[in-house]
Amino acid sequence: MDFKDEIRKLGDRATQLRSQLHTEEATKQALVLPFIQCLGYDIFSPADVVAELTSDFGTKKGEKVDYAIMQNGIPALLIECKTCGEPLDAHGSQLFRYFVVQGAKFGLLTNGIDYWFFTDLERQNVMDAKPFMAFDITQIKDATIEEVKRFHKSYFDSSAVSDAASELWYVNAVKSLMQQELKAPSEEFVRFVLYKGVYEGQKTKSVVEHFMGIVQKSFSQMIADMVSERLQTALAAQSKEESLDAEKEAAKTADEKRIETTTAELEAFLIVKSILRRVVAAERIQYKDRQTYFAVQLDNNSHKPICRLYLEGPRWCVGLFDREKNETRNKIASLDDLFSFGTQLEATVRDYENKGSGTAKKED
Repeated sequence: MDFKDEIRKLGDRATQLRSQLHTEEATKQALVLPFIQCLGYDIFSPADVVAELTSDFGTKKGEKVDYAIMQNGIPALLIECKTCGEPLDAHGSQLFRYFVVQGAKFGLLTNGIDYWFFTDLERQNVMDAKPFMAFDITQIKDATIEEVKRFHKSYFDSSAVSDAASELWYVNAVKSLMQQELKAPSEEFVRFVLYKGVYEGQKTKSVVEHFMGIVQKSFSQMIADMVSERLQTALAAQSKEESLDAEKEAAKTADEKRIETTTAELEAFLIVKSILRRVVAAERIQYKDRQTYFAVQLDNNSHKPICRLYLEGPRWCVGLFDREKNETRNKIASLDDLFSFGTQLEATVRDYENKGSGTAKKED
């Protein structure tokens, strides 16, 4: 199971258990420790994970951070846990103190459902007030999983994660700003739009107020057009795939229609069937007509060929199989010649029976 599947599985587990976890300890055991394990750390080894790490801060004595992910004997990621479903907003200050004391580069505040990752982008060695990455594990997106993967023991590089955190911080900041502008364009943004050549007249307050509604409507239509375009692209791709499937099915049907089971083939099948009645039940002997040969097989199983009949043209022959399923073709002058191969046919069937059920792949 790869990392993405493990995180998805943990998200499913969180969905199932969230209503049953009423204490912080239960949350740790059921969700947080499994999350740490997903990151590749041995939760039973102090070289990887230290529980209840002392983090005294000034006059506050006896404070302990729930878990510390260690790297070369130094805390690299501090994890503070809360009861499942408990809002995290009021608990940032506690992790803030631990962050300062331990000198760690990253902090994680979680209730088993929500995961908030912090670092020190604004002031070195001082935890930021806002997380650079936050997600609900029950609804996590693939792109976020790739960011979480940076904390995996196999890939964890503090400098690389810091660079990624910085970029993610600003990306989220821009996204947040754009979302605000989409909902309610600010006067500054509307003036920016107007000065880009949208409106040549004087940008009075009344003009700006008038264009606020127009800008908002433009955003809405632009998003609708983008969604529609992506939907059309997806539908076109689906239609193309369905068309290819239909072509393949039509080709398969055409091939099947071109196959005509002859009277000679059916007579040959009945002869083989009668020969083998002493070995197995008659209904277990079945056939499959192909373009180039007529196959007789046991239990309708392509992995249990009994013989192949080649009855097209003036020269007829029967293909017999050894224990390794190597085929040997033998000429026959008439269908009555099949009786002379009875011993070999029976031996082939007995060999399948002695081997047990074998592979049970059936013909389409």
